Amino acid sequence: MIKFSHTIFALPFAISAMLLAWQKNKFDFLDLIFILIAMVAARSAAMGFNRIIDAEIDKKNMRTAIREIPSGVLGKNEALTFVVLSSFIFILSAYMLGQTCFILSFPVLFFLFFYSFTKRFTKFCHIFLGFAIGLAPLGAWVAIADSLSINIIFLSLALMTYIAGFDILYSCQDIDFDKSQNLFSFPVKFGAKKAMLMAKFLHIATLVFLFLMQYSFNMHSVFYIFLGIIAILLLIEHMLVKPDDLKHINIAFFHMNSLVSVVLLAGVIVEALLR
Repeated sequence: MIKFSHTIFALPFAISAMLLAWQKNKFDFLDLIFILIAMVAARSAAMGFNRIIDAEIDKKNMRTAIREIPSGVLGKNEALTFVVLSSFIFILSAYMLGQTCFILSFPVLFFLFFYSFTKRFTKFCHIFLGFAIGLAPLGAWVAIADSLSINIIFLSLALMTYIAGFDILYSCQDIDFDKSQNLFSFPVKFGAKKAMLMAKFLHIATLVFLFLMQYSFNMHSVFYIFLGIIAILLLIEHMLVKPDDLKHINIAFFHMNSLVSVVLLAGVIVEALLR
């Protein structure tokens, strides 16, 4: 039910935030461990909750009817137990990272869970998803620095627009179904062509925010090489998906987006080593 490949979309952003925070803060191996545990636990809780809330809708959709809860492979009570356990692990990990992280873990869980309801009343559900997942770099930064910085907000905004952009692309698969169920999304409201244009604008914003992050942290110029690779990967992603041709959507969604995250982390690591 929970694909670790989904976690890798945001995890490299959080690790990148840690590396940037450690430039001016003491490295602690336990911080690294608890941040990684918190990331996986939060994502697992969020996805599990989403699968429970959407079980009846997923059952009606041919594309999602094979998911574990709609197909009867997994019961809702079992999934709920998993969500509660994952949530507890996330909160416990946050507690181990300090009082600030512990306090903030509760509103973070709220935002992650609340996303599952947004497609029932707003076309901006993709933006809200990006916002919720975009909290990951901020959380990692606070865990290390115990404070906020305008610099790291650029990385969170990059993750928010990156997530929102490809979520819009992915939701183009379900336009007809979502309309029949009175569900909201950019593709439902504006059609596939305009929705994909919006996704392009969001991914351009991603590149802008990454550039601003590079500038604000005064990062080594080698990072521009990785930023260029990310731009090429996003371009390929949008070339793979057309309003009237979605057969490559899974390649664009899973493979290209995973590469974007990994390239970002590689760029931050190389930059840190050169620094």
